Amino acid sequence: MGRTVGVIVEYNPLHNGHAYHLAASKQAAGAETVVAVMSGHWLQRGEPALMSKWARAEAALLAGVDLVLELPVVFSAQPAERFAFGAVSALEATGVVDAFCFGSESGDLESLRALASRLAEEPDAFAALLRARLKTGAPYPAAYADACADLIGSRDVAAALMQPNNSLGFHYLLAHARLRGRSTPLTIRRAKAGFHDVELRDDAIASATAIRKRLLESKGDPAAALEAISPYAPPGTIRVLAREWEAGRAPMHWERFKTPLFHRLLTQPASRLAGYREVTEGLERRIKKTLPALGPEASVDGLLEALKTKRYTRTKLQRMLTAIYLEHAKVDADGGTAADDEGPAPPSGVPYLRVLGFTEAGRALLSRMKRSAAVPVVTSVGANPHPTLALDCAATAAYALGYASPTPDDFFADYYRAPVRISFGGSEDK
Repeated sequence: MGRTVGVIVEYNPLHNGHAYHLAASKQAAGAETVVAVMSGHWLQRGEPALMSKWARAEAALLAGVDLVLELPVVFSAQPAERFAFGAVSALEATGVVDAFCFGSESGDLESLRALASRLAEEPDAFAALLRARLKTGAPYPAAYADACADLIGSRDVAAALMQPNNSLGFHYLLAHARLRGRSTPLTIRRAKAGFHDVELRDDAIASATAIRKRLLESKGDPAAALEAISPYAPPGTIRVLAREWEAGRAPMHWERFKTPLFHRLLTQPASRLAGYREVTEGLERRIKKTLPALGPEASVDGLLEALKTKRYTRTKLQRMLTAIYLEHAKVDADGGTAADDEGPAPPSGVPYLRVLGFTEAGRALLSRMKRSAAVPVVTSVGANPHPTLALDCAATAAYALGYASPTPDDFFADYYRAPVRISFGGSEDK
């Protein structure tokens, strides 16, 4: 078998820009096959995924990915440093990935790699610079970018790291350096639409943000919404999304979880809220003070807007709500201290490789991976899952609460669903 390239994705949803990145990644790596490490039901920016992890895995396989692996929730709904460490550790653990390729606004691999190498070599010096920046009251992303600029004496670095794909790419390279990765890093410059663009401007390329905005503004007319986004996403994405929408399983968003989330916020004392990840610097008291002021039209969006300050970005607050909703304490599944924004990357990577789906070519990759992987390969959860995998199963059940008419099969899907398989004739669960 030829070379294999790895990608780190969320596909929320998979669109033409992602399809371009897949093709460009294969070309840049000289690869025949693609392994994707994909977030499960809860995403890096602290949001529920638009569709289930199996639906997004299916769309990925239809678009050209050969093997989809799940990034565990203890990494996926986390700040960039922990998210990236988990994802890169998963690609490295496969033993079959020759290169990994990420999108960036700059397309400048060497500058990002030099910064990552410097930070990996001088973590104590950087930590001191970061603490100093945080004491000024700056939000964490800005403080982090400025600390990096202070470390190497270049203000251009701060501007580059404030762009989301550059920032994630830098963290992938930092993780790769810390792991002493064997795969070759590559980057592709992001095409046309910016990460945060909220409008459908181009004829064929739009950001996932803009696509989600259009879908969530559908006002009960899914046919019109799907028609509006169809120029911007592959046919496979549209078909899967249409099926999930009809079944009441999409498009998922925070307001679908308002009742169970508010139950936790209202009934748990501030002292218990303070024990969850991302609840830092007295945010538990701010939550308790804000809730009574929301009024009769209380919503998750309204809560986020009321909590947001210069210090606390919406992304930080969404990750906090995810941790509270999933009841993820500041002690992780492996017994170590969890990383909040100011915390270090974890000392070890993913404890297993969970397979969400594969093609025929992916089946051959999977066979190789079972011999070469540094951690167990999981295709079936079993009765006594690893503690981290048990958290993934619980995250699935919590996600299913947002469906229009959830069933026991939805709540316990991790125990019953086999990986998605795609053959030339289409898709099927086996």
